[in-house]
Amino acid sequence: MKRQTGTYYWPTTFPDAPAYPALETDLSCYVLIVGGGSSGAQCAYYLAEHDLDVIVIEKSTIASGSTVTNTAILQYSGEKMFTSLVNTFGEAYIARHLQLLKKAIDDIESAAKSSTIDCEFTRRDTLYSASCPEDVDKLRKEYDYLKQHDCEVTFLEKEEIESKYPFRREAAIYSYNDAEINPFIYTHALFEEAVSQGVRVYERTEMNGQHFDQGTGNMIVTTKNGSTIEARHVIFATGYEGMDIKNEKKASFESTFTVTTNPVEDLSEWYNRTILWETARPYLYLRTTKDNRVIIGGLDENTNEERDRKSKLTHKKYQLIEEFNKLFPTISVEPEYYLASSYGGIVDGVPVVGKYEEFPGCYFIFAFGDNGMVYGQVLAKLVAEEIAKGPSPDLGLYLQERPLVKSI
Repeated sequence: MKRQTGTYYWPTTFPDAPAYPALETDLSCYVLIVGGGSSGAQCAYYLAEHDLDVIVIEKSTIASGSTVTNTAILQYSGEKMFTSLVNTFGEAYIARHLQLLKKAIDDIESAAKSSTIDCEFTRRDTLYSASCPEDVDKLRKEYDYLKQHDCEVTFLEKEEIESKYPFRREAAIYSYNDAEINPFIYTHALFEEAVSQGVRVYERTEMNGQHFDQGTGNMIVTTKNGSTIEARHVIFATGYEGMDIKNEKKASFESTFTVTTNPVEDLSEWYNRTILWETARPYLYLRTTKDNRVIIGGLDENTNEERDRKSKLTHKKYQLIEEFNKLFPTISVEPEYYLASSYGGIVDGVPVVGKYEEFPGCYFIFAFGDNGMVYGQVLAKLVAEEIAKGPSPDLGLYLQERPLVKSI
């Protein structure tokens, strides 16, 4: 199934991206990463720090999958409010989860700014607004929770919002120091650093099978090129395609739509160029880019069928522009790039690292959800630490069976 269709903005920002060879021989390594998107890059980056023998294979080219559809909004808040997550997982569990998410944004900033390539990392504030009066109370409770956990947030009333923005909302949480990034460039930058430390990367090398060798205790991965790779550990960082290898029952899918506009001459009406999103479901979200474009996304549909996505794309493209015009009537934009893609989430609101009996020594990175790049950062770092140093207590927060729900 084709998981995305349309035209893509991010690759145009880095037309001379590095290329890597296809694998043409049998190899062995300590860790094999399957997938050359942002999660695979994050895994390679942190494993390289531990001086391990690492190979990465990507069936197409680096950052060509769901990474090019990623709007790369970096924040700790997500679709499910933390107050809701506490009801499911408990206070200590979610307090630690929130702490890891905040640290992940700092880690992404550190990696981006240490690169020789400009990853377009920018700190941005976020306005998370109540879409209707009925949502104000739960938004205030969420604000109280975030404040208790040392998050930099302010609660804005209707009058304060109207003094800053050309639209009206009943209330909003204003968060400081979230961020945005160029996911295509960032993924390439991470791989560039990993390769400089000895990681081997192969493009156009598609896996077509794997099995466990009882004698050696290693996984044997075969490729469509006819080569094999023997590895002690395999990390499946293949995004949504990981579900084709191992179906994780906590994952669910729908379709989402995104427009990237032409460059806008004057964005002064947009207070602090804040990231914007709302409590409505499905919701609308907006950010800007380094070259003053606007990315407008959302209006998700409860279907994961490629034909349905494709048929709705033209209508959704103009609907997203209309929604933007309601918010900023004096800013004129045109849809220059637009796409429809599969969008995955985890039903209980927390990402998953899959460790399954039928895949000994393997890890599945299911960093699904609205904060995919932040989730990927958390999971990649924890998996790398466990492979390099031994069992990681924090990794238990994200294992598919949620073993720490009752123990924390």
